[in-house]
Amino acid sequence: ISRVSSSLAARAAKEELTRLMGLWGPDVDYSVPDTLPALPKGAKAKRAIEGEALKNRVDLEIAKLELEALAKSHGLTEVTRYVTDLELLSGVEVEREESEEDGTETSVSPTLELEFVIPIFDTGKARMRKAELAYMQAANRMAEKAINIRSEARSAYDAYRSTYDIARHYRNSVVPLRTKIEAESVLTYNGMITNTFELLADTRAKISSIMLSLNAKRNFWLADVNLGTAIHGGGASAPGGGDAPAAAEAGAQGH
Repeated sequence: ISRVSSSLAARAAKEELTRLMGLWGPDVDYSVPDTLPALPKGAKAKRAIEGEALKNRVDLEIAKLELEALAKSHGLTEVTRYVTDLELLSGVEVEREESEEDGTETSVSPTLELEFVIPIFDTGKARMRKAELAYMQAANRMAEKAINIRSEARSAYDAYRSTYDIARHYRNSVVPLRTKIEAESVLTYNGMITNTFELLADTRAKISSIMLSLNAKRNFWLADVNLGTAIHGGGASAPGGGDAPAAAEAGAQGH
């Protein structure tokens, strides 16, 4: 029963993938791997995950281009200062520098790689006030997006790292231990020290640990995809498969 249910779930997942890719006709006869890839030797380092997301996120780049287009449409060309997303939302401006001879300059801080710089137009001219207010509204929305991207990147990495540690623990400790226990149980059964029910219990425990290990690996690769999306795409999706290990354990114990 468990095998039939798994096969049905796999076919349903493939059909969902087919819909997402917009395939039909002979194109639906593609194949997908039957097994998950092995875990990587080590997890990715966290190094400046926020800065990497701010640099590579497509939706943030689009928002930046839209903000530039808005400034041009309102005739805003003279940048008076630069602020970061954190400064703009908090209302505290920490670093900026204005040079009358060489134009506007921005100062450099030790955390520059974590900053998303936004140009500000504040000429003080009454006729430009409405345009500047419209620009500031859009700038604040973009700053909010940058703050959210920081949070998404941190959350995605935390999920990635946690699922990797769990999957590695199953691979390196739980499954080998259950395999060893079952092997010893077979020896004691052959020596008529233990009975059949004890052997079956140890075998079920081994099968359960293998299924939990597979689901932990699956959750890791889903978290890996979400991390890539949080850094390069349009945002990380909610982590899935959280109930899969429990379901796998229940299925193993029931058969």
